[in-house]
Amino acid sequence: MRTNSMSCVTEILENDQPTLEAAQKAVGGYVEMLQVSGGQLLVNEEGRLKGLSHNPTASEIAGQSIVGNALFLKGSAKWD
Repeated sequence: MRTNSMSCVTEILENDQPTLEAAQKAVGGYVEMLQVSGGQLLVNEEGRLKGLSHNPTASEIAGQSIVGNALFLKGSAKWD
Protein backbone atom coordinates (compact mmCIF):
# COMPACT_ATOMS: atom_id res chain seq x y z
CA MET A 1 0.00 0.00 0.00
CA ARG A 2 1.28 3.46 -0.87
CA THR A 3 0.12 6.69 0.76
CA ASN A 4 1.09 10.04 -0.71
CA SER A 5 1.34 13.41 0.98
CA MET A 6 -2.29 14.26 0.18
CA SER A 7 -3.59 11.20 2.07
CA CYS A 8 -4.70 9.24 -0.98
CA VAL A 9 -4.03 5.52 -0.82
CA THR A 10 -3.14 3.26 -3.72
CA GLU A 11 -3.37 -0.36 -2.62
CA ILE A 12 -1.76 -3.02 -4.81
CA LEU A 13 -3.40 -6.45 -4.83
CA GLU A 14 -1.76 -9.38 -6.61
CA ASN A 15 -3.44 -12.52 -5.28
CA ASP A 16 -6.81 -11.91 -3.65
CA GLN A 17 -9.60 -10.58 -5.85
CA PRO A 18 -11.62 -7.98 -3.91
CA THR A 19 -15.40 -8.20 -3.73
CA LEU A 20 -17.41 -5.29 -5.13
CA GLU A 21 -18.26 -4.27 -1.57
CA ALA A 22 -14.60 -4.29 -0.51
CA ALA A 23 -13.61 -2.27 -3.60
CA GLN A 24 -16.37 0.28 -2.93
CA LYS A 25 -15.18 0.65 0.66
CA ALA A 26 -11.56 1.07 -0.46
CA VAL A 27 -12.32 3.80 -3.03
CA GLY A 28 -15.07 5.43 -1.00
CA GLY A 29 -17.98 5.01 -3.40
CA TYR A 30 -18.99 3.67 -6.78
CA VAL A 31 -16.18 1.81 -8.56
CA GLU A 32 -14.89 2.60 -12.03
CA MET A 33 -12.43 0.11 -13.56
CA LEU A 34 -9.64 1.32 -15.84
CA GLN A 35 -7.58 -1.10 -17.92
CA VAL A 36 -3.95 -0.08 -17.46
CA SER A 37 -0.58 -1.56 -18.31
CA GLY A 38 -0.01 -4.54 -16.05
CA GLY A 39 -3.50 -4.79 -14.60
CA GLN A 40 -6.64 -2.92 -13.65
CA LEU A 41 -7.06 0.24 -11.61
CA LEU A 42 -10.22 0.65 -9.55
CA VAL A 43 -11.09 4.25 -8.71
CA ASN A 44 -14.03 6.26 -7.35
CA GLU A 45 -16.37 6.92 -10.28
CA GLU A 46 -17.54 10.21 -8.73
CA GLY A 47 -14.16 11.31 -7.37
CA ARG A 48 -14.00 14.56 -9.32
CA LEU A 49 -17.60 15.47 -8.47
CA LYS A 50 -16.80 14.88 -4.79
CA GLY A 51 -13.67 17.04 -4.98
CA LEU A 52 -11.30 14.24 -3.94
CA SER A 53 -7.56 14.93 -3.79
CA HIS A 54 -5.20 14.16 -6.66
CA ASN A 55 -3.55 10.74 -6.34
CA PRO A 56 -0.06 10.93 -7.89
CA THR A 57 0.69 7.21 -7.57
CA ALA A 58 -2.55 6.11 -9.25
CA SER A 59 -2.13 8.86 -11.86
CA GLU A 60 1.33 7.54 -12.75
CA ILE A 61 -0.05 4.00 -13.10
CA ALA A 62 -2.98 5.16 -15.26
CA GLY A 63 -1.14 7.72 -17.37
CA GLN A 64 -3.90 10.24 -16.59
CA SER A 65 -5.04 12.31 -13.63
CA ILE A 66 -6.69 10.19 -10.92
CA VAL A 67 -8.30 11.48 -7.72
CA GLY A 68 -9.03 9.69 -4.46
CA ASN A 69 -8.07 6.24 -3.27
CA ALA A 70 -7.39 3.48 -5.79
CA LEU A 71 -6.87 -0.26 -5.98
CA PHE A 72 -4.35 -1.64 -8.49
CA LEU A 73 -5.22 -5.23 -9.35
CA LYS A 74 -2.53 -7.49 -10.78
CA GLY A 75 -2.27 -11.21 -11.47
CA SER A 76 -5.08 -13.33 -10.04
CA ALA A 77 -6.56 -10.31 -8.24
CA LYS A 78 -7.88 -8.91 -11.57
CA TRP A 79 -11.62 -8.84 -12.17
CA ASP A 80 -13.03 -10.75 -15.17
